[in-house]
Amino acid sequence: MADRSAPSCHLRLEWVYGYRGHQCRNNLYYTAAKEIVYFVAGVGVVYSPREHRQKFYLGHQDDIISLALHPERVLVATGQVGKEPYICVWDSYTVQTVSVLKDVHTHGIACLAFDLDGQRLVSVGLDSKNTVCVWDWRKGKLLSMAPGHTDRIFDISWDLYQPNKLVSCGVKHIKFWSLCGNSLTPKRGVFGKTGDLQTILCLACARDEVTYSGALNGDIYVWKGINLVRTIQGAHAAGIFSMNACEEGFATGGRDGCVRLWDLNFKPITVIDLRETDQGYKGLSVRSVCWRGDHILVGTQDSEIFEIVVHERNKPFLLMQGHCEGELWALAVHPTKPLAMTGSDDRSVRIWSLIDHALIARCNMEEPIRCAAVSTDGIHLALGMKDGSFTVLRVRDMTEVVHIKDRKEAIHELKYSPDGNFLAVGSNDSSVDIYGVVQRYKKVGECIGSLSFITHMDWSSDSKYLQTNDGNGRRLFYRMPGGKEVTNKEELKGIQWASWTCVSGLEVNGIWPKYSDINDINSVDANFIGQVMVTADDYGIVKLFRYPCLRKGAKFKKYLGHSAHVTNVRWSHDHQWVVSIGGADHSVFQWKFVPDRKLKDNLHIAPQESLVDSNSDESDSDQSDVPELDSEIEQETQITYRRQVYKEDLPQLKEQCKEKRKSAASKRRERAPGNSIRLHFVHGYRGYDCRSNLFYTQTGEIVYHVAAVGVVYNRQQNTQRFYLGHDDDILCLAIHPLKDYVATGQVGRDSSIHIWDTETIKPLSVLKGYHQYGVCAVDFSADGKRLASVGIDDNHTIVLWDWKKGEKLSAVRGSKDKIFVVKINPYMPDKLITVGIKHMKFWRRAGGGLIGRKGCIGALGRTDTMMCAVYGWTEEMAFSGTSTGDVCIWRDVFLIKTVKAHDGPVFSMHALEKGFVTGGKDGVVALWDDTFERCLKTYAIKRAALAPGSKGLLLEDNPSIRAISLGHGHILVGTKNGEILEVDKSGPITLLVQGHMEGEVWGLATHPHLPICATVSDDKTLRIWDLSPSHCMLAVRKLKKGGRCCCFSPDGKALAVGLNDGSFLIVNADTLEDLVSFQHRKDVISEIRFSPGAGKYLAVASCDNFVDIYNVMSSKRVGICKGASSYITHMDWDIRGKLLQVNTGAKEQLFFEAPRGKKQTIPSLEVEKIGWASWTSVLGSCCEGIWPIIGEVTDVTASCLTSDSKVLATGDDFGFVKLFRYPAKGKFGKFKRYVAHSTHVTNVRWTYDDSLLVTVGGADTSLMLWTYEMEGHRDSRQCDSEESDLDSEEDGGYDSDVTRENEINYTIKALSTNIRPMFGIKPHLQQKEPTLDERPPVSRALPQPEKLQTNNVGKKKRPIEDLILELVFGYRGKDCRNNVHYLNDGADVIYHTASVGILYNVATGSQSFYQEHNDDILCLTVNQHPKFTNIVATGQLQLLLFTCGMQ
Repeated sequence: MADRSAPSCHLRLEWVYGYRGHQCRNNLYYTAAKEIVYFVAGVGVVYSPREHRQKFYLGHQDDIISLALHPERVLVATGQVGKEPYICVWDSYTVQTVSVLKDVHTHGIACLAFDLDGQRLVSVGLDSKNTVCVWDWRKGKLLSMAPGHTDRIFDISWDLYQPNKLVSCGVKHIKFWSLCGNSLTPKRGVFGKTGDLQTILCLACARDEVTYSGALNGDIYVWKGINLVRTIQGAHAAGIFSMNACEEGFATGGRDGCVRLWDLNFKPITVIDLRETDQGYKGLSVRSVCWRGDHILVGTQDSEIFEIVVHERNKPFLLMQGHCEGELWALAVHPTKPLAMTGSDDRSVRIWSLIDHALIARCNMEEPIRCAAVSTDGIHLALGMKDGSFTVLRVRDMTEVVHIKDRKEAIHELKYSPDGNFLAVGSNDSSVDIYGVVQRYKKVGECIGSLSFITHMDWSSDSKYLQTNDGNGRRLFYRMPGGKEVTNKEELKGIQWASWTCVSGLEVNGIWPKYSDINDINSVDANFIGQVMVTADDYGIVKLFRYPCLRKGAKFKKYLGHSAHVTNVRWSHDHQWVVSIGGADHSVFQWKFVPDRKLKDNLHIAPQESLVDSNSDESDSDQSDVPELDSEIEQETQITYRRQVYKEDLPQLKEQCKEKRKSAASKRRERAPGNSIRLHFVHGYRGYDCRSNLFYTQTGEIVYHVAAVGVVYNRQQNTQRFYLGHDDDILCLAIHPLKDYVATGQVGRDSSIHIWDTETIKPLSVLKGYHQYGVCAVDFSADGKRLASVGIDDNHTIVLWDWKKGEKLSAVRGSKDKIFVVKINPYMPDKLITVGIKHMKFWRRAGGGLIGRKGCIGALGRTDTMMCAVYGWTEEMAFSGTSTGDVCIWRDVFLIKTVKAHDGPVFSMHALEKGFVTGGKDGVVALWDDTFERCLKTYAIKRAALAPGSKGLLLEDNPSIRAISLGHGHILVGTKNGEILEVDKSGPITLLVQGHMEGEVWGLATHPHLPICATVSDDKTLRIWDLSPSHCMLAVRKLKKGGRCCCFSPDGKALAVGLNDGSFLIVNADTLEDLVSFQHRKDVISEIRFSPGAGKYLAVASCDNFVDIYNVMSSKRVGICKGASSYITHMDWDIRGKLLQVNTGAKEQLFFEAPRGKKQTIPSLEVEKIGWASWTSVLGSCCEGIWPIIGEVTDVTASCLTSDSKVLATGDDFGFVKLFRYPAKGKFGKFKRYVAHSTHVTNVRWTYDDSLLVTVGGADTSLMLWTYEMEGHRDSRQCDSEESDLDSEEDGGYDSDVTRENEINYTIKALSTNIRPMFGIKPHLQQKEPTLDERPPVSRALPQPEKLQTNNVGKKKRPIEDLILELVFGYRGKDCRNNVHYLNDGADVIYHTASVGILYNVATGSQSFYQEHNDDILCLTVNQHPKFTNIVATGQLQLLLFTCGMQ
């Protein structure tokens, strides 16, 4: 089998050539260490000019387009483009992430700026509203957000002399912002007559509310407050792109190639015209300037960085060069020297020294360049052009040898033959031309087999063959130099290739993902000696594979840095480096190749150093083919928690059924029953797909979960208390370090986490809004203040919360595969680990994000699936349990050792003060010392060890262990089979709780005269439960197939069970031994019923639409009921045992005579008169009211009537248990509703004396007992919900005023713009009908242009005077309340009308106004606290609501 593992060597980013000058500005600064920070492509670069060394920040995934430097000049903030762009704040010294700010902007982040003390950061988005956001960047928390402007914003800055003031500028505007509370309020700058309204490109703030800004025409505009006070004309000859303020004054840089220095009052100091200097050129345009002391940094449009020393200003020093704008495709390496040649659409060809990291030659061509090749002797450089020509230059002096144009389409690939005699030129005309080098490049052959453009070519070592790839992905072979196509496979077998740069072929199959036919790999280059190859693709990723790479979907190491597509990649002549080039980011990356042996030495470098390595965290795809998953884990990963309909959808669904509601609301309906039920006991524990979800509380009770219920179990009294705040399956549970609070996470469209108190059973906090579909893992920090959670969305999002405040601190995408456990480091609450399918990751918090690193396995093995994890006795030690039974011991992120602990997966692990305890699939609990060196003791979970006080029976020996916890001298164990056991350290085991195993539970029957019931499930067991206070399982029997129904005989001695294969059994109800069994059907037996009285007949209904009637005494089938058009769902006998009522899946209600099975038609009025022995039917006029409004979406699955025929209990697909009055006539009856089951409630039954209602949940596997409480008996517990599917309108309705107010619709107005629609034309714009005297004489001259008509150029304008609000009549009383208050001990009255807050002085009758609102005020309140006198809050109508204080 071919090796599909990733190579063990790797690449490290060593140098990046270029600087991002195009479409960016103000992105080049000196740091405190006198290094230079800038960015190119997706990499932040810190360059030290003294040492000529670069460090790289690799935390972005796409083009960086903005950069800001912290006032202390060590930290840098960078913003990127993308669908979900984010901001990284990082340290320029260690190049480590300090904070990530995300989840707010879309499209990209155009500008960034820190405030004076560096605590806050402002960002501007590239979305349609150019949103402005202010962040507390250390916490990753958004402080304020407002729409910026309708057009692009180019620069934003804090006013460094006034706190909470900002200025932004852009296309034809400048805005002055004030930050008040969490509200950002802008005021537009007034250009007035002082200067033209034009685009402002950059700005800087000075003292005394003065702002300087650079305009598109080269003028500098000076602002005082929000008014333009003067202009400095002609400061530059064209647009001013950059302005930088420093202690000495200001530096500006413009499109005219000049840098100008100004003093603090903006008086000119000097001009430096870079175009006139030695390194200058025509068209040089300055995009960024930074002035520090006597040094000035200048970044240009064409990717150069200059450093100017002020006293030698005409000799700028060129620090960095790169290609200019235009795609970069051409790359070639010199055959004998460490040189790389690149050519681009900017028409330049450049030669770079890989040793000196510098540009050593440059030559401009006539046409854009698309490919390059160097002859074998290193003398000639051939360049393929976009116009179909190619040029050959001498490498030595870049002089032209020859220029040939034989093709019209672009030349995309050319290569010299190994013997140096031929040059193959591949064009987009689908052909390859062969030229003789010695014959001055005379054409000697042509290859014409391709039907699409030529993409890649390779020569054979003997120069006799050429292989090509084309745009269709075809690989063809030609004989050289003539160009005849070779199709004979035998001839091709022995060919040795001189190079391998083709993307298709057997040797490179593995670079393509499985099942993919996409064409997104642009370039490949193989290193035959090192047996590795490197690829470049459209996603900006450089990958390292083994070579040859035969099987699809091979593993690789990946390297990020390029932002857009990587167009080409090549090994250097001696394989020391890899050079890659980016298309749109036109940057050149040089990677150092680190072979296998050096890696071993590198393992000992400090963690900080290892991260500087460009082998970025995600670099390793999983190391190799992981062994097959354990069957249990495989099964678990297949479980889906998605629902077609979630409980959150109910209000919306009801809304859609408005018409039904209206028709029903007009009819008078029965009220809900007076009696109620209360959850009393739950049999079951969720073990089959959960882990570590079982704990002792402070008081020694046990907390766990099943279905939608959090259970607190008292083992001494055998009683349970319930947290019923969830409404769907709980999937995880964690306990607070003080063991008094618990966090539980559930399934849901917007799933919630509840933190609740185990003593009072009251919720303390509910966290929502960040997890889709469900929460599968939670963990508290050691101080109990934080909570980590993992979702079951496609990215398994990890969120860190401050749970008391309900605030999300940080979030990150966790993994594509399932994550099983999250653990917060007990010593450092900013660190956590997650484990899952082929996943072990170490995270640290950085502001609003989390930075993750994969566990480094090194030579110790391969990434396994991890099932559990704990932290050890120091902050860097962690332990994880694998799916193969090992325990991995980690220090920091490195695996240092593995220990064999169990046969099969280690599912649970718990850290003790002096050791660990583990539990596995092998059913063994093991106690370990604190280093996992020695196993101190093992306990096997076996029936023989069960203590006499057990509440049930162990189903099998050595059940798979899913949860372990210690406390109170015992070990608590939860199993996959739904059992909770307590292991005494001396050995005996007590079974405390149990339920059904995985698989739906449908069958339920209560005993005719004892407090016991029977259940049968898809888990292939039949169980008998004691419903008396001892609450335990009395008997269990394994069946050959799962079952869906069961029924006791009227004397309670026999029990009939229907199975899923169409057979049924009758067993002895005490011993569960077979009495008789039959099989007449192939489909599931869905319902089974003994006739009343002596139980002479047994009716057996199946999913193949028949009911068979058997005579129990003679054991013969005596009748078949035919005529149902769908499967049978419910069945009831009448009291005499002569008539059967049947419900079907097609919602038919049918009647059959027993025992022959003849179909009867009975009118509905008669049905009510018949005495039924039981009523479990869901159809018919007596129970029409049990169907909800949204009956199409959800089914009522079960019902059962009390023996006094007064209350009907139902279960439905939404997991609701409801009580209705019987008969429930008329549609949409009122009910009481109870939530505890998660999804469908499959069956409900009253006990023989109606004292308990027993319900079973399908997939939640639980059996719940509810006590029936008569009217008047009310406990103050969370239990009842008096509900109906309709609102309270028909219960007496509203007063007419209230109704009117309730129907006022504010939304239309709020959602249209804040300026209300106006109708008509304002008076001064109306076109007057001219009078006869005014009519113009007839003229053929053109009418005056409109502008002149409106401008009245010559007339003097009357100055516009301001209007001042003096008096407002009116008060908003029609739809508001509690909105008039006294202030100042009764001297003033405060109220509101329209959008004005009014303060009315009682003595003088004068009014003063608060006018910051821009739409109707709807509410007002006064702060009553003595500390905050005269503070008023008002709320207005609008999309974004805000409050204003009024002094």
